[in-house]
Amino acid sequence: MSNTSIEYDEIINSAKDIFIKKSADYGTSWRVLRPISVVDQIYIKARRIRMIQDGVQKINEGVASEFAGIINYAVIGLIQLELEQKGDTNESLDVAVVKAEYEEKVRQTKSLMLDKNHDYGEAWRNMSQESFADLILMKLHRMKQIIKNEGKTIISEGLDANYMDILNYAVFALIMQKK
Repeated sequence: MSNTSIEYDEIINSAKDIFIKKSADYGTSWRVLRPISVVDQIYIKARRIRMIQDGVQKINEGVASEFAGIINYAVIGLIQLELEQKGDTNESLDVAVVKAEYEEKVRQTKSLMLDKNHDYGEAWRNMSQESFADLILMKLHRMKQIIKNEGKTIISEGLDANYMDILNYAVFALIMQKK
């Protein structure tokens, strides 16, 4: 499992580097996104991955950048949820704050992954790239329903757990792609 932790960190560091650089270029323009918009941004990327996997592609870019984008939008979703719960409506965050928030959300998500990895025996290593895209799309449909229900669930996990699962699926896909 130590290889998984190292591989996970490598993928995250690459995605985080892009995220921090874009935050320096654009600021935190993503703060204006409502929950449904963050979900839709991930949906666009997951649909593109699925289309590429199905052989439909005009732009010559692979799925790796789309999975990295999914990681970063999932982190945005997690940060947005926390700030919303705190009542923080500030649209501009300092890059150092954004970096710290990013790292905390990833730390929490990696911890969840390590626990699940222990219990599931790294079953994801035997999954296909197509399954990761499909699972992400399924999670997004669930999230859209949770948003329609104003965040209320009866027995199911909330948006945060779904963002964490999506982030982990995207990391797994990128780990497997490197093999």
